[in-house]
Amino acid sequence: MADRINAADSPASLTELVGGIVTDVQTLVRQELQLAKTEMRQEWDKTKTAAGSMAAGAGLLTAAGLLFCFALVYLLNAAASGLPLWACFGIVGVALGIIGGILVAAGKSKASDIHVVPPKTAETLRENVQWLKNQT
Repeated sequence: MADRINAADSPASLTELVGGIVTDVQTLVRQELQLAKTEMRQEWDKTKTAAGSMAAGAGLLTAAGLLFCFALVYLLNAAASGLPLWACFGIVGVALGIIGGILVAAGKSKASDIHVVPPKTAETLRENVQWLKNQT
């Protein structure tokens, strides 16, 4: 009689075990997808910030070049009476180029913080794959 009870319990226990594993895997996959979605949203926000910074820097560089270039060139020419007009244009152009380069470098620095593959999701996926391998 004891053998019959144990034999009847074994398939139920195995079924429950497999069902529990399937449920755990489903929950794990849902959590991983939610984590990936959250991390992708964060990375997209970083991307927008970096692109906005770079676009603003480029726009300001252009506006500065157009609005101040002539005024600065003629101011420099008036202040340094012996300097030819073309040299004044060159000096102002180099100065604006340096400022623009600094703005672009700042945007590039922000863009380097962007991860195409979210690091937390990648790490947890590796852990989950390892866990699943250990379960089989």
